[in-house]
Amino acid sequence: MVACILTELELQRDFLQGAPLSSVYLGGGTPSLLDITELEQIFNKIRELHLLEPGAEITLEANPDDLTREKLNQIRDFTPVNRLSIGVQSFSDADLQWMNRAHNAMHARACLEEALKAGFSDLTIDLIYGAPSTSDEQWAENLRTAFEYGIPHLSCYCLTVEEGTALHHFVGKGKQPPVDEEKAARQFEYLQQETARLGYEHYEISNFALPGRYARHNSSYWLGEPYLGIGPAAHSFDGRSRQWNVANNALYIQSLKERIIPFEREILSPAQRYNEYVMTSMRTKWGTDERKIAAEYGEFTALFKQVIQPYLESGHVEEDKGIYRLSRTGKLLADKIASDLFVP
Repeated sequence: MVACILTELELQRDFLQGAPLSSVYLGGGTPSLLDITELEQIFNKIRELHLLEPGAEITLEANPDDLTREKLNQIRDFTPVNRLSIGVQSFSDADLQWMNRAHNAMHARACLEEALKAGFSDLTIDLIYGAPSTSDEQWAENLRTAFEYGIPHLSCYCLTVEEGTALHHFVGKGKQPPVDEEKAARQFEYLQQETARLGYEHYEISNFALPGRYARHNSSYWLGEPYLGIGPAAHSFDGRSRQWNVANNALYIQSLKERIIPFEREILSPAQRYNEYVMTSMRTKWGTDERKIAAEYGEFTALFKQVIQPYLESGHVEEDKGIYRLSRTGKLLADKIASDLFVP
């Protein structure tokens, strides 16, 4: 797999047209399982093919049970990684068992302590709310624990039941309860309240950061900047088209051994680009700019203003100098508002 990733990096070297990289994100599951030699190979190839901006954000996604003291020290000493994204999910054993996670609450706390001792101060953790096992009291405890460690960035996601997953099957069979929408909304509102109280900026629906600690990598998605994805199921975007690699590991490896990238590409229509802009921008603190719509998607300007008006009147959307942003209550309806604004 690593050899094929290196090959794809070579084959895709011109995708970003020589633009320097402001961020590199090694994610997509469990890259922390790679040993230090494999990580070095990948980062050395990236540096060989691309110019990194000074101070570029270089993130490694990791599971708590992978981050031993030895592994953290190796990452610090032998790779350019300067940021860790840790899939904590919860500090409750009951939650973690329900989510079928490999780590426990002790692992979650220990990895944060070891990461901080190793000098990784730029941390983000994932937390999940709305699960049947997560009481309001436990959700408050999860947030308190994150704040106590001084984590500068939080990605907090509501439990969703995706079609085709084991959870979807169990809910359908009555073996697991459906998501309690009222509890999820209550926990999201508490999340907004507590992060605001402690000075975190709610800069995207699911993301909260202390001032100046936004995730540069994820922000590039929401701001519509081009990006290159490498590996099975990786997505890339050049501003006009989107492409995605085959998700099957064996097929990916077979193709790359023949120096063929197994991907599909979609050229985005003006309507698709407008929909994507509305969907991503409306989720952020930067909001949706009426002037950008007029300049780039002019044919949809009148529709946008017509559909957004009821949400302005209800207070779910706020407007300031042509910039439209979700209000605190509007963030509970983010997906509905965006879908209403879509054009077919």
